[in-house]
Amino acid sequence: MTGSTDDRAAPVENARPANAARGVPESPRPLPTVWLTALALFAAAAIAGLVALGNWQVERRAWKLGLIAQVAERVHAAPVAAPAPAQWAGLTRANAEYRRVRASGTFLDDRQTLVQAVTEQGGGYWVMTPLRLADGSTVLVNRGFVAEPFRARVAPAGSGTSEVVGLLRMSEPGNGLLRHNDAARDQWFSRDVAAIAARRGLDGNQVAPYFIDAAAVPPPAGADPQAWPVGGLTVTAFSNNHLGYALTWYGLALMVAAAAAYVGREEYRKRRGVRRASGPAPHDPGA
Repeated sequence: MTGSTDDRAAPVENARPANAARGVPESPRPLPTVWLTALALFAAAAIAGLVALGNWQVERRAWKLGLIAQVAERVHAAPVAAPAPAQWAGLTRANAEYRRVRASGTFLDDRQTLVQAVTEQGGGYWVMTPLRLADGSTVLVNRGFVAEPFRARVAPAGSGTSEVVGLLRMSEPGNGLLRHNDAARDQWFSRDVAAIAARRGLDGNQVAPYFIDAAAVPPPAGADPQAWPVGGLTVTAFSNNHLGYALTWYGLALMVAAAAAYVGREEYRKRRGVRRASGPAPHDPGA
């Protein structure tokens, strides 16, 4: 029929989303399941790793406290005879380092070695001088520290028999922290007993695998005080910041856990909103 209008065929302009048509506001879309799973796995791995680092610092703290107590006990004990050749094979850092020992012998000033060092007095050198004992064995003695300007005129230990009291230190084989020992050029950055002994022509079988950090000794009459090695500078106080490090790692683990919980809660809300929005449309009484 001419002039009739087919309302069903008329185009619908400005069509609104289904949710808006139902009176439900648009909400953020949830993350894809694969993404959410990946985030959950990453968070779990991060938390496990951070907790493991915290536990490691707790273990390190226990070790450091034991070391501090052990060193404090040893450095304040009465000195004992330095280990003889028959005891050398059984020496380790755990059972020997920082023990107070004494030894008597003759210093070999002509075989002295300077090892670069940085101390509370600045940059300079440890003065390592062999001490020949009565039994024919040799122990390297760190007589002390001299500043850089006095390296060329270090005061000699002197002739005759000398007694040394100090702390037993195990050899430092290899190199310094940032630089390599160069025996050919006589440049030393660590107190490597075997390498120094070989460079000085000492019988390696007769050289102790340790050296002695000598206690402070006043310079003899007539010696230049500034050129006399300053002993007693062994570091026996150790920093112990492991508890702070552990708390930091545990705190980071809690932060990751809190962030993961927040994301999980938000994703749950988004998914619940989607389920509600996808339900049956409300009934229109005027239809």
